[in-house]
Amino acid sequence: MGSGSEEHPQDAASRYHLLLTLDGRPAQHGWWASEATARRKFGAWVGEHGRPGAQVTLVDEETGEALTQWPDEA
Repeated sequence: MGSGSEEHPQDAASRYHLLLTLDGRPAQHGWWASEATARRKFGAWVGEHGRPGAQVTLVDEETGEALTQWPDEA
């Protein structure tokens, strides 16, 4: 699965969901079956889009847990 689609795929390849939000609005989605792949994409998205007003979140759709987020919510 790749990025760009806003519809959530309903198969096993959709467990790890990346969401890019710009100024509070969803701008890009991606779903992957592999957590390692999703985490690599997370880093790439932060590198590409990391600026004020942007947020990147990686969620395990199976558990509902947010695995990581940029910027950190400390």
